Amino acid sequence: MKITALPQFYRNVRRGTEIVSILSRYGLADWLSGSNIEFVKDQIKTREGEALARLTRETRIRLALTDLGPTFIKLGQLLSTRPDVVGVDLAEELKQLQANVPADPPEVIRALVEAELGEPIDEIFAQFSDVPIASASIGQVHRARLRSGQYVVVKVQHDGIERKVHEDLEVLAALAQLAEKLPEFAPYRPSATVAEMARTVRRELDFGREERNLQQFAALFKDDPTVRIPAPYTEYCTPRVLTMDLLEGKKLSEAEQLRTAGYDVEQIAHRGAEIYMEMIFVHGFFHADPHPGNILLLPGNVIGLLDFGMVGRLDERMREDIEEMLMAIVNQDVSLLTAVIMQMGDTPATLDERNLARDLADFVGQYAGQSLDQFDLSGCLNDMIEIIRRHQIHLAPPVALLIKTLVTLEGTAKLLNPQFSVLEVLQPFHRKMVMRRLSPMRQWRKMRRVVYEVEQLIGVLPRLTIDILEQVRTGKFDVHLEHRGLEPSVNRLVFGMITSALFLGSSLMLSQQVPPLLFPQNSFLGLYRLSILGLSGLIASVMLGLRLFWAINKSGHLDRRE
Repeated sequence: MKITALPQFYRNVRRGTEIVSILSRYGLADWLSGSNIEFVKDQIKTREGEALARLTRETRIRLALTDLGPTFIKLGQLLSTRPDVVGVDLAEELKQLQANVPADPPEVIRALVEAELGEPIDEIFAQFSDVPIASASIGQVHRARLRSGQYVVVKVQHDGIERKVHEDLEVLAALAQLAEKLPEFAPYRPSATVAEMARTVRRELDFGREERNLQQFAALFKDDPTVRIPAPYTEYCTPRVLTMDLLEGKKLSEAEQLRTAGYDVEQIAHRGAEIYMEMIFVHGFFHADPHPGNILLLPGNVIGLLDFGMVGRLDERMREDIEEMLMAIVNQDVSLLTAVIMQMGDTPATLDERNLARDLADFVGQYAGQSLDQFDLSGCLNDMIEIIRRHQIHLAPPVALLIKTLVTLEGTAKLLNPQFSVLEVLQPFHRKMVMRRLSPMRQWRKMRRVVYEVEQLIGVLPRLTIDILEQVRTGKFDVHLEHRGLEPSVNRLVFGMITSALFLGSSLMLSQQVPPLLFPQNSFLGLYRLSILGLSGLIASVMLGLRLFWAINKSGHLDRRE
């Protein structure tokens, strides 16, 4: 842990102790799961009485996050969008996280709403239900009716949630710095991952962002009668209170009931996918959580979207990369797929590009024979994510979020139509994308950007060249070389020399019988007049030698030939 993190940790020592205690409990259960002592495995149990050690590792992680509280539940939900970091299995398990947070008392909610809106609640609303519709990690939702007669929902933050989240994030940042030192956690990049999740959680604490998201999506689909976005009431919105239209409709998960009620579920599945393709590949701004609970079916086969706290944004370059990636999979173009993945992600310095290409070739071969109407996009993307994670390539957060959205979208659409394929909907959009790339307007914008960058380079190049030449003239020009892996080798070399010297010195002390002596008068098992210092040094040198051998063997560089 860095020195700068210590004040944060001790400032929240009570919460920190609680977090460490829960993590230790689940860590012990994880260790017991690998033991062969059956009766011990049943000693640590969940609240429901189930033995933790007999559950899967992914389930234990989900339960640990649940016990840690709302902040960690929200972080787990965000990690479910990063299978490239935590793996597909854990990401799928974390999707089950539900924040059933107890609702705040009615008097607390009423006081908060009145403080935020600056008026008595009875003067703002003709009706305001004290019983919430739902209570999640950040806030709770109440049904209400404005004085104008319009039915609305009011989303209100939990009392003190900002302080709780701030404390938890500080403790988690300190723990992430400790985890950075452990080799088994290094591939997960704990500090960077926690920092990314913390930024997202803090943004969700500002309901003003969700209000702006609602306004932007409403503007994008204002002329589309098949989509309904809840309209926010700006005069009744603050960073802690969000008032918007109440949408009432049928749940998407009840496919048979929808058919009985006269809904065209196949057409709804196709239209829903088209809406998301338009969001992603036309606007570059998409609703990032299309699970059945966030989609309602309104009369007239109208699709209503809820919960715009999590959205994704893609710039033009990212959109093109995603398009190329999907089409490379369909067209079995391994070279293009490899190049696109390396361009989209943060590749490690030790990446074996040939090995990556071989894995991707096997991956493409598995899906080569599938027709578009039978193509398993979810399985395909999950398999590709596992390859990306295996090679320690870290995708940009918007790209990882988009892949998670596509997987969720296909699963949701198949609830309505089991034969549905997102790629069938994507094909027409791909033709539009190709035409858009070839359009004169796009080429003109690209040329302007290139000219601007070249102009900037020409502006600074003479000055930088003069600086370099001046450093060469005055002898201040340095070339810094970094020897990766040299420091551990030097340390081991010095460690080995010290061990050898100790062994030789101790052997000489034994042979010369340097006092003080062990068994100076009588022999024991044939041993007589042993130098105590020499014997101690000999034992120490043997232990140091074994320690050095273990370290070299663990690193895998004992007898490996490059």
